[in-house]
Amino acid sequence: MAAKTKQLAHLFDATQCISCGACILACSQTNFPEMMNRNIPGTKLPASNIKIYRSETNRPVNLLVQCQQCENAPCVKTCPFGANYYDENGLVRNDPSKCVGCNYCIASCPYDARWSHPDSGLPVKCISEGCMKLIQDGQQPACVQACPAEARLFGDVLDPKSEISQKIASCRTELLMPNKGTKPNFYVVVSK
Repeated sequence: MAAKTKQLAHLFDATQCISCGACILACSQTNFPEMMNRNIPGTKLPASNIKIYRSETNRPVNLLVQCQQCENAPCVKTCPFGANYYDENGLVRNDPSKCVGCNYCIASCPYDARWSHPDSGLPVKCISEGCMKLIQDGQQPACVQACPAEARLFGDVLDPKSEISQKIASCRTELLMPNKGTKPNFYVVVSK
């Protein structure tokens, strides 16, 4: 197996986030426009960013979670049909032509970062087709573009000159649930 030359990853700077929700709205508009004006019981705004509140030293902290683009992704291992795979950029992708909607990948994700589309019944996640098109066109994902506080980055963590690599090197970052063995590629800045 050839050595990886690229690993695209997300960075969320919890010290910069202003909890405006622009990233969630941008994800929804870019990736799931067909659901924007629908009232589907039991659902929130359809997006692949999940807002979690936690308390640290009596101060609420907003944490935005999404697909971790794991190097050892449970969703890839549990798919009985080979619909989940790694692309040439290290991203975890889903091939809808192979997917039967069993949603084992949803159940196996320890980050709750996948959900079932109410129309197709197929699993969806970050990076969905709208953002994939942006990336292929040389742009940043919708959530990164929309953030007014510049609390998000996306790029190649194997390139030491990339903005994301330099931010990781200059700040204290954490990976979510490293004990799960998934080797996530979603970095959270917790202090400068």
